[in-house]
Amino acid sequence: MKCLCTKILNKMKSICFLVFLAISGIAVLNLAEGAGECGRSSPDREAWKLAPCAMAAQDSNAPVSDSCCQQVKKIGQNPRCLCAVMLSNTAKSSGIKPEIAITIPKRCNIADRPVGYKCGDYTLP
Repeated sequence: MKCLCTKILNKMKSICFLVFLAISGIAVLNLAEGAGECGRSSPDREAWKLAPCAMAAQDSNAPVSDSCCQQVKKIGQNPRCLCAVMLSNTAKSSGIKPEIAITIPKRCNIADRPVGYKCGDYTLP
């Protein structure tokens, strides 16, 4: 009887351990998926959402459209993401000037913008 109980107990331990490993693996995969500056989306993908800001991010005298401000406010809820987007390969290849792009939240009069946030060599005004 004791031997049968030991075998059952060992099988239960093995099953519990395998379940634990499976759950841990799923959790690690989910964390890795959302680990970037912009969660599950890449900064390059998010940069496309800022297409309405193209002119304003190249010329400090260009008007900033409402659609640009809406997107900046949305992405800017996560300052790390907004910074990564402004410095992304997509932004660079589009001719975006980071020193001008960094001024857009202020030009949009976004009250809760992260003033003083360091974004590479730039600081949000």
